[in-house]
Amino acid sequence: MARVWIEDRETHADYQLSMEKWQVAKRQGSKRQPPGRWRVRWYGPDNKGKALTFQKLPQAEAEVHALTTKLDKGSYRDPKSGKAAVKVVAEEWHGSLRKQGRRTRDDYRELLDLYVLPKWGDWQTAAIQWADVDRWVTELCNTPGKRGTPLGPDRIKKTYYVLSSVMKHAVKTHRIAASPCHEHDLPRSDDQDDHVYLTHDQLESLAGHAGRYATFVRTLGYTGIRWGEAIAIKVGRTQLGDRRIRILQAYSDIDGHLELGPVKNHEKRSVPLPRSFAEELRPLTLGRARDALLFTAPEGGPMRYPNFRRRDWDVAVKAAGLGDLNLTPHKLRHTAASLAIAAGADVKVVQTMLGHKSAAMTLDVYGHLFPDRLDEVADAMDAGRTAALLRLGAPIAAT
Repeated sequence: MARVWIEDRETHADYQLSMEKWQVAKRQGSKRQPPGRWRVRWYGPDNKGKALTFQKLPQAEAEVHALTTKLDKGSYRDPKSGKAAVKVVAEEWHGSLRKQGRRTRDDYRELLDLYVLPKWGDWQTAAIQWADVDRWVTELCNTPGKRGTPLGPDRIKKTYYVLSSVMKHAVKTHRIAASPCHEHDLPRSDDQDDHVYLTHDQLESLAGHAGRYATFVRTLGYTGIRWGEAIAIKVGRTQLGDRRIRILQAYSDIDGHLELGPVKNHEKRSVPLPRSFAEELRPLTLGRARDALLFTAPEGGPMRYPNFRRRDWDVAVKAAGLGDLNLTPHKLRHTAASLAIAAGADVKVVQTMLGHKSAAMTLDVYGHLFPDRLDEVADAMDAGRTAALLRLGAPIAAT
C-alpha cells in the first residue's frame, strides 16, 4: 500500500507567517489566493519525499485518493516532472538513439534544430496538448520551410515523427502519462505519383546502354535493393548457386564521405535472383577475395552516386529513350516491385526483397499493383459449394 497522508499546517510557524503576509497583502488590494493549509505528503517510486498544498480539506483528500491509486497501479507520474522543457527531453531522446545510422541521426538533428525546437523547445512537456500539435502540423503544411519553399508531405511527416518520438520518450521517462502526438491527419505522400515502372524490355534496354555497369543496373532493377546497399555488396555475399544475394550492410554519404553501416531499418535479408541473371554475376566473382566489393568505381573503391549519374546513368537513360520519365537509380526499386508482383509474388516476398519494415508499408506503397483476386476467391468458393451440393444430391442452378 502506498504511503500518502495529509498534514494540517495550521499550527506550523511557516504557515502562520505566510498567512500574516497574505492578510497584509489582501488589505492592500492583492487578489492572490491564501496559502494552502492542508499539505499532502507522499513518497514516490524513487523513495524521495514530495508534497502539494491545498486550501481545502476535500481537495487534499481527493488528491490522496488519486495518488494512492496511481502509486498502487504503477501509473504514477511526479507532478513536477512534466515541467521539464521539451528541449531537455529532446536532447535526451536524440542522445539515446543507438540503432539508427549516423545519417539518420543527422537528419533527426536537423529537423530538431530547424522545426521542432524553435517551436516547442521552451514549452513544458506536460503543457503540450493535442490541439497545439494539430495547429503546428497545419502551420508546417501552409508555411514555407527554412529554405523558402513549401515543405513536401514526406518532410512534414518526418518532422512530425521527430516530435512524436520526443513525446514518446517523455512518456517512457514518466514525464507525461500520454503523448499528444496521435491520430493527427498528416498530408498524403505524393511519391506514388512519381513512381516509374519499367517493363522488362525497357529495363534491358537501359542496361544495354549502361556499358560496364549493365549488370549493376540489372541488379537494381531485378532485386529492388537500395543504392547504398548495392554498392556495398561483397563478393562473399553472392550465393549464386542458391540465386541469392545477402544484404547486410550499406554505404551512406556523410558530408561527402562514404561510411559503411547497417542497412535501413536493420532489415538484413537475402534477395532472389533470376537464374539467367545470377549467371551474369558469376564473372564478377571469379578469382576475387570474399571481402572485395562486387561493384566498384572505374578507379577502384566504392561507387559514388554523383559520378555514376553524370558519367553513366544519365547517358544510358537518354540512349534508351527514357529521358522523359525522370528516372533515377532509386526508382528502379519500383520497377523491381512491379515486375515481382506481375510475376505472382505475394506481399511478404516483396517486403523481404525491398527491406521494408512491415508488409503494411509494402501495401501502402504498392498495394495498387497487386491484382484484384475477388473473382478468384468467388470461383473457389463456388467450386466448394458445387461439390457439396453434388455430394448431397441437391439441385444445382444452371449458369
